[in-house]
Amino acid sequence: MQKVARQALWRICSGPLYGVPGFGLRGERVANPLNLIRVMPAEGEEPRHGPFNSSGSHNGRTNRMRRLIAAALTLIALTSFAQAKDTLTIYTYDGFTSDWGTGPKVKAAFEKQCDCTIDFVALPDGVALLNRLKLEGAATKADIVLGIDTNLTAEAEATGLFAPHEVTASSLTVPGDWSDKSFLPFDWGYFAVVFDSEKLKPDQFQSLKEFIEKPGPEKIVIEDPRTATPGLGLLLWIKAVYGDQAKDAWEKLKPRILTVTPGWSEAYGLFTKGEAPMVLSYTTSPAYHMIAENTKRYQAFAFAEGHYMQIEVAGMTRNAKNKELARRFLAFMISPGFQDLVPETNWMYPAGATSKPLPAAFDTLVKPVKSLIFSSEEVARNRKAWTEEWLTATSR
Repeated sequence: MQKVARQALWRICSGPLYGVPGFGLRGERVANPLNLIRVMPAEGEEPRHGPFNSSGSHNGRTNRMRRLIAAALTLIALTSFAQAKDTLTIYTYDGFTSDWGTGPKVKAAFEKQCDCTIDFVALPDGVALLNRLKLEGAATKADIVLGIDTNLTAEAEATGLFAPHEVTASSLTVPGDWSDKSFLPFDWGYFAVVFDSEKLKPDQFQSLKEFIEKPGPEKIVIEDPRTATPGLGLLLWIKAVYGDQAKDAWEKLKPRILTVTPGWSEAYGLFTKGEAPMVLSYTTSPAYHMIAENTKRYQAFAFAEGHYMQIEVAGMTRNAKNKELARRFLAFMISPGFQDLVPETNWMYPAGATSKPLPAAFDTLVKPVKSLIFSSEEVARNRKAWTEEWLTATSR
């Protein structure tokens, strides 16, 4: 269609009215060219001299030619638009889209098979994704939201902004056989206090209570529970262990907190730069340093009470521009083409089947004695109150 439109435009411009040699609209042979600069008036003016003037009939024919040209150009634009690739807009967190993250490889692999374009919109962390979606409401540009976790799924579902994924998920291997009609998991792991072994010993803290209540100068960088899923994870971890005494626990922990960051990337960056000897991260984080940097310097404490579990998920919005394409991506997300990337790019456990075993470094990681987790519904009922409790305790 583009070729036909361009040919039409050439034929229009090749007619005798424009003085270009060739054939007219009816196929007649035309004369030698006139000087277009002389013939065509400046915009908004009538020609003052030359073979055509205001008393002639050229104005009507010129306007008709202009309309034909505009129509041909419109046809070209429309056919170009029609042939443009579909774009899938995915809201996610910045660690996923970073150069070392899963996103760039996922983008390349899926675009190769879908003949589409993935447009990632990155936010500081998972809670920020839900906050952004609530703010935008039905006007959101997101087709898929990737990176909230099961602590937030009930609250996300309550927005009415997500549609059933309708994807067969028989290959999933998430602990507890977690499943949901609107959300599909893509990885999972455990929160942990990761430490620098050149500054602290592996037995420095053997439990969460010892970490919170044992006095000392050792500092930690944590994430904000209002914007980051790891920060929310610590909030829930402390609540699971301390219950009604959680506020007292936060007051005891406060002197140990160096700073609170909006997302995981900022917190881990401060840690690896040596700003603090500890950071709130994952039991799987040391695998990155072992595999990518060939060092065991960074390790995770094993806490006697157990570790809080995180399952990260993705869902399709009700207003997704191309639901079929969005579902194709979600199906791809739980396939080996995506899941093989998880262990060594997102540094978590894969949620679906992989085509190869986990790297050997994963065998050396902390294995929690107990998995701690609240239901999404319980978190939805209490998140605001528990966050206020945290703010009150740490702002004194």
